[in-house]
Amino acid sequence: MVLHIFALLACAITIYLACEFFVNAVEWLGVRLNMGTLAIGTILAAIGTALPESIVTLVAVTMRHGISSKDIGVGAAMGGPLALATIAYGVSGFMLLRNKRGAHPLRGVDLSQLPKDQQWFLGIFIFKVALGLVAFSWKPGLGLLFFAAYVAYFIKEMRADTEKHTDADLEPLRLQPKRATPAGWAIAVQTILSLGVIFVASQLFVGQLEWAGPAFGISATATALLLSPVATELPEVMNAIIWIRQGKTSLALANISGSMMVQATVPSGLGILFTPWKFDSALKLSGVVTIAAVFYLLFLLKSKRFTPWRIAAVGSLYGVFAIGLIFIG
Repeated sequence: MVLHIFALLACAITIYLACEFFVNAVEWLGVRLNMGTLAIGTILAAIGTALPESIVTLVAVTMRHGISSKDIGVGAAMGGPLALATIAYGVSGFMLLRNKRGAHPLRGVDLSQLPKDQQWFLGIFIFKVALGLVAFSWKPGLGLLFFAAYVAYFIKEMRADTEKHTDADLEPLRLQPKRATPAGWAIAVQTILSLGVIFVASQLFVGQLEWAGPAFGISATATALLLSPVATELPEVMNAIIWIRQGKTSLALANISGSMMVQATVPSGLGILFTPWKFDSALKLSGVVTIAAVFYLLFLLKSKRFTPWRIAAVGSLYGVFAIGLIFIG
């Protein structure tokens, strides 16, 4: 057990350091592509960090044989949004409390797009949960709708964000620290290499967590829902920590909401296409807790009560989910 814990810590540190390189590169990439600040978080960073786990879901539901691997694929598709809506936002709230400057740490932060993103997510997520409660022959074809939904979201985000990101407050690119304007190849190399390290370290993290499932008598689906998201969503959490520490809260929150949209569409579309997409009690519970978390966040945003303490509180819902898993076996 000591070796497992040491390996988990080593992987977590590696992911954090790789995320330092990634957020540095992705901001420069956004400047090069003339993208808006929020689009860098909701599109570039979100796709980058969610792509590895989407590949893992694809492999689990199409290339591995047996019920357990398909369970893991479906569990990952449901566990990702759950972890983002609870742990990622909870950690962000905690970081805002630590970085608190004055009485209003969110003053000046653009929150205008966040409710719209959460509403998009909620509609898509409720639909995919509803599909998990029923069975009919042409259900797999509906998986294509989720890919179309992400394309629509992508277009919406690119059109809505008109404030272009500038390099005025950017740190030099880590691969070219002495150049005021880094070369395009250097930005691409740093982005790809950092994502590669994040992917490998995340998979090693998941591998180290696998011993916990059998050790505590947790089913394959429950393991995918409860433990795997801790690793697969760790890059988004690390990105949020880094950006909030740098005073770029808008980017941090945009990255979380954008990642939630990726998780609500791409892995889910794959799961619906290649598995029966029939929910057991654990999957139903994950859906209920995720929906509750998003409704809570929307309430905070709509009522102008979106404060660090209240954001941090949403993280407790992940604990509620863990306790619920114990009771449903």
